Amino acid sequence: MTAACPEGGPALAPYAVHAGSSRGRRYPEDPPPGRSPFQRDRDRVIHSTAFRRLEYKTQVFVNHEGDLYRTRLTHTLEVGQVARAIARQLRLDEDLVEAIALAHDLGHTPFGHAGQDALNECMAVFGGFEHNIQSLRVVDELEQRYGDFPGLNLTFETREGILKHCSKSKAAKLGDVGKRFLLGTQPSLEAQVSNLADEIAYNNHDIDDGLRAGLLLRDALLDIPLYGRVFTVVQERYPHASPTVLRHETGRRLIHHLITDLVETTRQRIAAAQLASSDDVRAAASPLAAHSDAMASEITTLKRFLYQQLYRHPRVHRQAEKAKRLVRRLFNTLLDDPRLLPSKYQRRMQVDGSDAAARARVVADYIAGMTDRFAIAEYDRLFDPHGEA
Repeated sequence: MTAACPEGGPALAPYAVHAGSSRGRRYPEDPPPGRSPFQRDRDRVIHSTAFRRLEYKTQVFVNHEGDLYRTRLTHTLEVGQVARAIARQLRLDEDLVEAIALAHDLGHTPFGHAGQDALNECMAVFGGFEHNIQSLRVVDELEQRYGDFPGLNLTFETREGILKHCSKSKAAKLGDVGKRFLLGTQPSLEAQVSNLADEIAYNNHDIDDGLRAGLLLRDALLDIPLYGRVFTVVQERYPHASPTVLRHETGRRLIHHLITDLVETTRQRIAAAQLASSDDVRAAASPLAAHSDAMASEITTLKRFLYQQLYRHPRVHRQAEKAKRLVRRLFNTLLDDPRLLPSKYQRRMQVDGSDAAARARVVADYIAGMTDRFAIAEYDRLFDPHGEA
């Protein structure tokens, strides 16, 4: 039996998550009139403070380096678009996929992975820091918008999708959404698709931003089979096109190529598994959403190239090291003197700070919630003798 799609798309497949069978919310609520539970989740994420902050958080380039480079917000929107495109072709719940995609980076620090690495170092003796788990903390606890419960009170299915990976030691502390890491079961197909859409989006837009910034050379990219094949087709079709048009035409075709391979491979795996329900998806021995082996190998080659040529580029590396020093100094200073924290965090410190780990977590929450420019301004406020107190 199939269920109608609430927005007029194809009927949901038996193996999709069906909103009427949701495992519910941590705090029971009446169903939203005119919306499915997953539409409500998506809307709550979009209206959250953490979502707005993504506009000024680094993807690869620090926010002040240029207005045209991706930020965490534009990355998140692109992930949502790719994820919905895949979900529709596989007849999954598009609203659930979108809710997961829009929430997946809510816990990311300022300055991208450099900020996360620095904060993880600072928190090493206090349980560490991982933006994936922090995103769950944001929607479960840190967002303060409702009188009846902390956080956004999202459905189990959206929360499960946000938590993409987790060690068993940490999973044991996360309740229902952590169980699959202990039992070795799989998340929903919607969660699996959102995870892969994240990779498709960032690989492609990082190429685009790297080329625009002059950090990646097109000739070097042409040696990467996945990119080179697509670019050759574009150049033959548009021999007189500008470099800008060639870049965009190649990017959009590359995304289409990756989505098509993912959908076809996943359909084959679904058919082989003979799925009758979303429970069958969870019981599978391995994830069912996947690229073909050949495509996965080419993606790995591309990612290695981007790591060496873009993420480790001297210009990106210099900014990353500056960011790490800034985050470390902020953390150590605020932990040593909590009176420098804003009043609401001081109150949390008094209530929650019964031990060193709890106090450190309050500081980590404060720093993780900062945008790039706020973190820089806070650094100046604390350490510039000529700055505002």
